[in-house]
Amino acid sequence: MHTGLAIGMTIAALSGVGSAYHLAMAHAVRRYFKRHAPRASHPAPVTLLKPLYGAEPRLTENLASFLAQDYAAPVQMVCGINTPDDTARPQAETLIAAHPEANIALSPGPRAAGANGKVGNLVAMMPLARHDVLILSDSDMVVERDYLSTVVGALEQPGVGLVSCLYLGRGDAGLWSQIGAAMISFQQTPNMIFALTHGLAQPCMGSTIALRRETLDAIGGFERFADVLADDHAMGAAVREMGLSIAIPPIFIDHAGDEASLSALWRHFLRWAVTIRDLNPGGHYGSVVTMPLPLALIALMLAPEAGGLALAVALAARITVARAIRHAASRKSASLWCMMAGDVLGFGIFCVSLFARVIDWRGATLTMSSNGRIRHTPEREPRATAGPVPARMRDE
Repeated sequence: MHTGLAIGMTIAALSGVGSAYHLAMAHAVRRYFKRHAPRASHPAPVTLLKPLYGAEPRLTENLASFLAQDYAAPVQMVCGINTPDDTARPQAETLIAAHPEANIALSPGPRAAGANGKVGNLVAMMPLARHDVLILSDSDMVVERDYLSTVVGALEQPGVGLVSCLYLGRGDAGLWSQIGAAMISFQQTPNMIFALTHGLAQPCMGSTIALRRETLDAIGGFERFADVLADDHAMGAAVREMGLSIAIPPIFIDHAGDEASLSALWRHFLRWAVTIRDLNPGGHYGSVVTMPLPLALIALMLAPEAGGLALAVALAARITVARAIRHAASRKSASLWCMMAGDVLGFGIFCVSLFARVIDWRGATLTMSSNGRIRHTPEREPRATAGPVPARMRDE
């Protein structure tokens, strides 16, 4: 047999394995969302921690979704920026002005020292946090009205030390952000659900990190993660080391992607891929088999007959996953053609991630070190100014 044909048939077979895995993912999604989401039986006062960076599309609206909650206890929101001139500041101030009834504080920086700017921001924000239940979430997350009740209800369960949330993509910045949304909704999240359903992971994601103040103090506070790229993963690992579990309720929240260009999308997903590679090298390298569509396209060029069959099966499997996600979420999330484009782009990012050592994180150049730690280029460090000051504080 011709070498190229043999290679093509081998790749087609790998694509078939990947398609079978995607059908298993679709089943896992349906199974996971048959569960009932918990609700808080004893709602506790909550502080929402929102580290901000830059003027993201619809930022004020996204933040406001965390205030529009059906929740019976006091809620405080602390927004933090790295420097007083951060372009997110006007949107945070607009939020404060638009919600005079809400308890919102603004920490204007400077952030604490460390290569991870978000964690440095959180350290600076903590003196303003009033309540013992802390819920950290990325600035680009959007939630429904039952979010707080569900998250606190999950945190109330025996043995739970931290709650995180699954999320879907919602591209807010045009074509490239919509492709990114499809990559999240139809690649990353179904993989995560499969791992959860089969007991292969207890992930902690930046979409939501809810824990009690005493738990945060016991794992060393945010300061412990100042030089860690995957701070969310590291916090989850630290909580599990205490013998506590991580709960992931069967709900989706939205990730409001802001990638306005191919380069922005590439940098964002390459950072994620390199992070996963450093945390779980074997799993990352082996994940190539979970990419049936690009594998089938490669096989099609080398062995047209086998590749054509693999491509048809891969398309069917991927559409099955998309339909399962849409049914679980009761909304569309992203288009199928964006899913296919994202599959091809994701394969390219995977290939580059095998060798990349330097990544971009919100304009900062970071060099990967050992054990998931990072080094920050000194001249890119934000300049220090005044300490944290509340924009407005109200007594409960």
